[in-house]
Amino acid sequence: MDKKEEQVKNIDIDKLAKRIKQLRLEKGHVNYETFAIENGISRSQYWRYEQGEDLRFSSLMRVIRALKVSPEEFFSEGFD
Repeated sequence: MDKKEEQVKNIDIDKLAKRIKQLRLEKGHVNYETFAIENGISRSQYWRYEQGEDLRFSSLMRVIRALKVSPEEFFSEGFD
């Protein structure tokens, strides 16, 4: 992967992290740890998702389901 592709990847992952956090807060889950525990997601792993760590598709879908939104709704904001 060249430098430009790496930059685009990092921007996309940052958008993903921001959207995950935004939806968690909109759904009334102020504490990420409580949200993770209530949804059977490792607290440390979930924290890394909100911090912009790359994640697998299956992990992303698990988070989207926990947020109780569709993939279409998830990607409807923050991604151009």
